[in-house]
Amino acid sequence: MGRNLQTTRHLRPIDLARRHGLSTQAVRNYEEAGILPAAGRTAHGYRTYTPLHATALRAFLALVPGHGHQAAASIMRAVNQGAVDEALRLVDESHAQLLDDRRTLRAVESALRGLESAATAGPDARGAGSGATHIGPLARRLGIRPATLRAWETAGVVRPRRDAMTGYRVYDEADVRDARLTHQLRRGGYPLERIAPLIARVRAAGGLEPLEAALGDWQGRLSARGRAMLTGAAELEAYLRERG
Repeated sequence: MGRNLQTTRHLRPIDLARRHGLSTQAVRNYEEAGILPAAGRTAHGYRTYTPLHATALRAFLALVPGHGHQAAASIMRAVNQGAVDEALRLVDESHAQLLDDRRTLRAVESALRGLESAATAGPDARGAGSGATHIGPLARRLGIRPATLRAWETAGVVRPRRDAMTGYRVYDEADVRDARLTHQLRRGGYPLERIAPLIARVRAAGGLEPLEAALGDWQGRLSARGRAMLTGAAELEAYLRERG
């Protein structure tokens, strides 16, 4: 009985908007996108909302930090269409992506440790101290075929320059670093399409040392996403209960 009285109390768009620091247009946009249930209308055609809409809006805004706007919108649309199992599947997908991101982070950390170990083993083990090298010697150092290095070049994970006179590939110290990091990640089972953006991050950071500092920030953002997913799950469950 109390629940029925609560869900029949009318709210104006401005009531929802002010409560969450939104514009009334944003609230209307969320309704039109299916993120909120359809609003009622007064005799004059004005939208009217209920506490159920307020709970839906609260759930959506709580889902966004952990799942992203697009996934959060898809989750809410599925719930509002009565497809709760589909909504839960979408939630599971986000959790799986977070787990995958954590595994990638661990793989990068492991790869960096492997590079540090090689660096402390001395020039013979490292094989890169003298600077530029060519495809054959680099392939032998890594224990791979030259064709593998060419495939990595095609994928954009290594970018050797060409000698102007001979046309041979020349790998400078940064290229050797990228090749070694790629080798470590490939040994961990990561495909080239996932390695390429990580190598790009190394290049943008200016080397491994800045990247190591960035890994702490990456870990912090993953933890924040995990906690945001917990908050979003609690608000989504509250909305599901209120919908009945």
